[in-house]
Amino acid sequence: MSAQIDSETKGKPNILLILVDDLKPAIGAYGDKTAITPYMDKLAANGLRFDFAYSNQAVCAPSRFNLMLGSRSSSTGIYGFGQNFRDYYPQALTMPEFFKTNGYHTEGMGKVYHIGHGTYQDEASWTVPHHPELLIEYVDAASKKDGFTREEALFSNKSAEGLPRGVAWESPDVPDDAYADGRIANRAVKRLKELADMQKNPNSQPFFLAVGFARPHLPFSVPQKYWDKYNPATLPLPEYEEKPVGAPSYAVKRDTEIDQYFPIPHSSEQDPFPKELQRKLIHGYYASVSYVDAQIGKVMHALKESGLNDNTIVVLWGDHGYHLGEMGIWTKHVNYELANHIPLIISAPGVNAANSSTSQLTESVDIYPTLVELAGFALPEVEQPFDGISMLPVLRDTTVRLRDHAYHSFPREGRLGRAIRTDRYRLVEWKKINEPDAPIDYELYDYSEGKVEKKNIASERSDILEKMKSILANHPDAK
Repeated sequence: MSAQIDSETKGKPNILLILVDDLKPAIGAYGDKTAITPYMDKLAANGLRFDFAYSNQAVCAPSRFNLMLGSRSSSTGIYGFGQNFRDYYPQALTMPEFFKTNGYHTEGMGKVYHIGHGTYQDEASWTVPHHPELLIEYVDAASKKDGFTREEALFSNKSAEGLPRGVAWESPDVPDDAYADGRIANRAVKRLKELADMQKNPNSQPFFLAVGFARPHLPFSVPQKYWDKYNPATLPLPEYEEKPVGAPSYAVKRDTEIDQYFPIPHSSEQDPFPKELQRKLIHGYYASVSYVDAQIGKVMHALKESGLNDNTIVVLWGDHGYHLGEMGIWTKHVNYELANHIPLIISAPGVNAANSSTSQLTESVDIYPTLVELAGFALPEVEQPFDGISMLPVLRDTTVRLRDHAYHSFPREGRLGRAIRTDRYRLVEWKKINEPDAPIDYELYDYSEGKVEKKNIASERSDILEKMKSILANHPDAK
């Protein structure tokens, strides 16, 4: 860490960015009555909770590019794994790189960018090399009896050919740091103490510290004590397991990702999954949420102990939402509410009121400009498309409205679905890729009665459909 900073950077706030993989708003502070999350609840009590925050694409690698570039997938043309953004925008300025070029010490650990499936770390973002950790991990000998698994290989950018599926869950009686997230929490605690010691020098740099956690991403591998927090008999099971009436068949998924783990059947074998299996998966998801909550608690305690909490902006972000059997869907990869609705909590000392919330619609791309302005900088000129807008006015006054909709997209089966979500409705426009004259399909949903899509009303509410289409028309064509 450099010893000197210029006068413009002196006195700037530190930034602690906490990223959680596959975390939907399964947090007590968001009204989830099942989730046991005292530490994320405590963070929400000190910050501003965005109740209508959305990912820009419901899959790991692109969603993290959305965050770090301030760019939607449909603006960059980056929708999948194996696409590294510097191949397309070599001079792109990422969020941490912006702070690095403006006098900050930037450091990342754990899952920040998605690494695996042909996607790699961006070293230009960091002052010091990124500290990686395992994303797919088993510590129970019974789970490892067949050796290295296909998902372990893919997340290590190795060939998965011929490798077996790994198990979907395990629950050994081990300490937290037997798994990667526990080790990442320990490292974050250590680094916060060291950074605090360095900041005793009045000429030291502020820091941008990104701490990425892997759970509750599959496999649900966490210590037994977190499974013990929940009574499986009382866990809520999905009430509606059918695809929406009138939805295009390609808009809904059944397999993909979850069936890459044992003993999950393919949908052609069992659809929907047996209730016993559903209950086990839901149990594993919530156990994993409580495990990562405890790790976040350690980090937040260390920040307080360091004495830096009064000058550190904290952001908690989930990279996309998650389905737990609703509509027969598991995990993400669709354009529906539960796959795209994310937790976003920002605690900016001296800016936001404690324990506040807003219904302002916001997107992952908005975090980059929000942090830039919170730190007192002007928005940068960048090579990549820049779609985010600063939510600083909302942090100051939760009644301010800057967006009347959120935007996201997802490609499925040769089509791109572009979606807009207002406070009540979602429109999804489906166009065949590279076939501009092909017919367009539309989905329209009303959320006034719940968050699970049950019926496509596009053919019934032409008035709403046309209004939503006019909003979408203000967006440029997808790249």
